[in-house]
Amino acid sequence: MALVGFITVGAGMMLYQAKRPVALSIPREKAAEKEKQDLMHARGPAQAPVTLEEFGDFQCPPCGMISGPLLGIEKDYGPKLRVIFRNFPFPNHQHALEAAYAAEAAGLQGRYWDMHDLLYKEQANWSKAPDAKQLFVSYTKMLGLEMDRFETDIASPTEKARVTADQERGKSLGVNATPSIFINNQGVPTKSLNPMALRAAIDEALRERPAL
Repeated sequence: MALVGFITVGAGMMLYQAKRPVALSIPREKAAEKEKQDLMHARGPAQAPVTLEEFGDFQCPPCGMISGPLLGIEKDYGPKLRVIFRNFPFPNHQHALEAAYAAEAAGLQGRYWDMHDLLYKEQANWSKAPDAKQLFVSYTKMLGLEMDRFETDIASPTEKARVTADQERGKSLGVNATPSIFINNQGVPTKSLNPMALRAAIDEALRERPAL
């Protein structure tokens, strides 16, 4: 799908997108399906009153810009917040798909989120590299992963299928932009994809569903 470009949203944040619907929400049956997926990547307790589900592309600059603030939000809300990440690489990003495979391969060694965070932290470096895989392999050393296993797993059909499943889920929900974020199954509008607005949306969700 051809992408239109960048849109500036509050606090200097931008959204990489094609044509975006005004609002998205996850149907009840899709929400139930989400909780049945054993392969999804989530941080935070399953019983948290607020769930933030992000569809992201590791090479997408706006996703990289918002990754730091999202880490801060996770830290501040602690057990009140659960975060789910879905791979949604765009084909016009040369290394995005391979980056998603790298994260999945790290996940097989229990370090998905470490690789997730590192890929965003180092985005400016690997996204411009002629051979990003060399950098991905160097990141395995930084994370203390088994390199031979990583190089095997990054090409595994199983890992590729997991990324495809995330993409298909996103498309079924009408996602066509990154980052796309849902809070308790309700899509966050483009203008609210900034730290202050996201915190306000989480606070509102907490008022509707307070922590136990």
